[in-house]
Amino acid sequence: MKTLKKIVSFAIIGFPLILQAQSAPTLQELIDAAMTKDAAIEQQNLDSKSNLLDQQKLKDVFLPKLEISGKTGYINATARLISPEITIPAIKPIFPGAVFQEGAFNNNFTLSGFEAAAKAEAKVLIYSGGKVKYLKQALVEKNNASQALQAKNQDEVITQISKAYDQFALVAESKKVLDESKRRLDANKKTAEKALGYGLITPYDYKKIELAQATLDSKMVEYEGKRELLITQLNVLTGIGKERIELINPNLEKIEYFVDKTIENRAELKALDFGMKAIDAKIKAEKTWWIPKVQASTSLSYLGFYNTNLSSSKALIPGSGTKLDYDLTNLNLFPIFQAGIGFKWDIFDGNEGKHEIEKAKIEKEILESKKSDTERKLQLNLANNQTNYNIADSQIEMKAKARQIAKNALIQAEKEFRYGLIKSSQLIEAENDLETAELDYQTAIFNQRRAAVELMKSTQNLSVDKL
Repeated sequence: MKTLKKIVSFAIIGFPLILQAQSAPTLQELIDAAMTKDAAIEQQNLDSKSNLLDQQKLKDVFLPKLEISGKTGYINATARLISPEITIPAIKPIFPGAVFQEGAFNNNFTLSGFEAAAKAEAKVLIYSGGKVKYLKQALVEKNNASQALQAKNQDEVITQISKAYDQFALVAESKKVLDESKRRLDANKKTAEKALGYGLITPYDYKKIELAQATLDSKMVEYEGKRELLITQLNVLTGIGKERIELINPNLEKIEYFVDKTIENRAELKALDFGMKAIDAKIKAEKTWWIPKVQASTSLSYLGFYNTNLSSSKALIPGSGTKLDYDLTNLNLFPIFQAGIGFKWDIFDGNEGKHEIEKAKIEKEILESKKSDTERKLQLNLANNQTNYNIADSQIEMKAKARQIAKNALIQAEKEFRYGLIKSSQLIEAENDLETAELDYQTAIFNQRRAAVELMKSTQNLSVDKL
């Protein structure tokens, strides 16, 4: 019973995985997989992460900062004292006065011993003059610009994958056309064999059909090569296994699309708008250079001296013979506590703030110029893509008519060939015309789909659902 339960559980879990492994990936699955592997999208995501870290860094500016430092070591300091000329006035009748010549007191005093110091200090920014606020706003707008451009990168992935997907369909349709041509040539070859036996055609005419079959075989080899290349391409772009990609067999259908939007939603314009907002915030941040910045701080310190000696190289009083040699007892100062609020006010910064403001204004003017130029180019791009779509759409109907004419011509040629009214070369020519017309029709649909994709991108309205 337990074994049966295990088998049932494995079947429930494993069966969907087996089905997925054996099923062809959908266009949506291919695009989603390609999104995760696309280098441009990955780099854009990393830029966004870096931007978010910068935002967090600005936010953390107002967090307290605590520092603990300490040091210990041996100290040996020598100071040399050379006295100038000293005149002591007389105080009669008590003191007759005295004159000490320059250098009368010439002595070296040495302090040696061990010292130790420790300090704990906390600082917190209370007010930045508004600069942090505006810099954070600038980073937010910069990230918005990056996210807006992400849509353009995603469109490029959709374009690339959908093109390969449609090429799969085009190659598959080519295979159908070639198979149908092979079927007809095989049937006409049998007719030619009978006609050759009755002397209705020459061996040369018969060889023409064999040559047509060989040419068709070479086209089949070319088809296999193109299909294998597409499989490899999608495997590299998506990471999906080749065995699943080989199962792809889509149909080519024209896309009906009518432009209902303008270029206002284009990612490039949105990114430029966000960029200008970021510069506006940067300008506001630079204008705060003269506003005082306020910071609070507090500290607790310790300072100590151990085994310290203070000595002199000569007698303290000339002629006394007594040098200074004094051992200080351990001396320490603790706690040394300090707390307060300080501010920094840049009254004049050498026009640095003014120059930064002017520089930011120039950057904004550059973006405004770029936006104006981009709008013109995108408008022309929309008009061009609309024209290309209209042409590609009209070509489908024309190619469909040409295909029907070629079909009727081949049917007529096959009838006339059976009755010996035309040569095999004329039959093969009619066969090639139909083959070309069939492929031209499928290529027209492919081109129309590509034109529709580009038209959707012109208004930033591309989505997998429309494909």
